[in-house]
Amino acid sequence: MLDRHLHPRLKPLLNRLVMRLDRPGISPDGITLIGFAIGVLALPFLALGWYLAALVAIVLNRLLDGLDGALARRRGLTDAGGFLDIALDFLFYALVPFGFALADPALNALPAAWLLFAFIGTGSSFLAFATLAAKHDIDNPGYAHKSFYYLGGLTEGTETILLFVLFCLFPAHFAWLAWVFGALCWLTTATRIWSGYLTLKEAQRQAGSE
Repeated sequence: MLDRHLHPRLKPLLNRLVMRLDRPGISPDGITLIGFAIGVLALPFLALGWYLAALVAIVLNRLLDGLDGALARRRGLTDAGGFLDIALDFLFYALVPFGFALADPALNALPAAWLLFAFIGTGSSFLAFATLAAKHDIDNPGYAHKSFYYLGGLTEGTETILLFVLFCLFPAHFAWLAWVFGALCWLTTATRIWSGYLTLKEAQRQAGSE
């Protein structure tokens, strides 16, 4: 919901920062891998209850995720880079709830499982539509900076990162935050499936009438 409003405001800042990184020995894929490695550190930090350390790892991961995209746009987007970025992003999103489940299995395991279940819904509907949108050459001007079709919704990347920040700042409230956000994710999944179905049905109808 917030991504389409936040990205245009962050883009100029990221472009200025990435000018300093645009060196022969630095590649967008390299930044993606370094960012993921830093993000993975959040898992042991969360499991040990080091929530502020985990927050730093999460924020750095997201900063580098923005910088790799900015550098890729500067040099030219590639399918391989887009694939690597989205695959590692989804793994990163999954490890945060898992880390909280490890931190306190008795209290957090069930809400963490609910949130991961909800993430499967948002992620699968997102990726399935992106694949078929590319097949039908469906454009999305609202997310023109993406290397693939970006299907929006109520819970997008910005909302998920804000959730992770709240998790780390208020770990005692992980359970109810996870339950509420998981429910919102299922609303997103339902709207994505319905809108995606209608969009693809219309694209197929138009293709058949040509």
